[in-house]
Amino acid sequence: MGTLYLVATPIGNLSDFSPRGVETLSAVSEIYAEDTRRSGQLLTHFQIKNPLHSYYEQNELLRIPEIMAKLATRDIALVSDAGTPTISDPGFKLVRAASSAGYKIVSIPGPVAAVLALTSSALPTDRFSFIGFLPKKDLARRKVLEEIKTWRSTLIFYESPYRVQATLKSLLEVLGDRPASVSRELTKLHEETVRGELSELLAIFSKSVKGEITIVVGVKENGSSEPPADAA
Repeated sequence: MGTLYLVATPIGNLSDFSPRGVETLSAVSEIYAEDTRRSGQLLTHFQIKNPLHSYYEQNELLRIPEIMAKLATRDIALVSDAGTPTISDPGFKLVRAASSAGYKIVSIPGPVAAVLALTSSALPTDRFSFIGFLPKKDLARRKVLEEIKTWRSTLIFYESPYRVQATLKSLLEVLGDRPASVSRELTKLHEETVRGELSELLAIFSKSVKGEITIVVGVKENGSSEPPADAA
């Protein structure tokens, strides 16, 4: 009976790939990746020549039976295009299926953009909630924010560089003017983290920027979750 390995890969800097991660991908029979082009470059860099197959949201339900059959006799690895599998990436359904079938599941640790952004945000880290990507449509996005506006934890969001302004605006209007940070290009050459109140960050990021974005939002120090009077 094989083992399903969930292998975290670098989110930018290749030096962040752990020796254990390289060793695992070199030892498994086959590798499934969200983006075979990007993962193929990673494998080539580390001289890993094992077979590589696609595993993404649109073919996930077709791939799961295939992978389950292979796990009966061999070890399989799953990687996302960057970071840790199943964190805002496909993989949860496969892990659930493998667990239900009694297969061993091993996670190989590595970079997670949410944690990197949190630790450099200068916001409390003792209690945090990972929200991931908010809905693209304004009303749906606001509905989610209304549901979490009273949570007493630091909030972490992923966002596209093209929607950072709209998301910051929604955060300000629904959550109020809270301390926050915006991180982009984490672990890369032009890595940047900007800290300030949401109103200040909205003014700074008035246009789309380059690089994947992680937004971290703190709890208002006075405990209030009401938005400012002029936020709307």
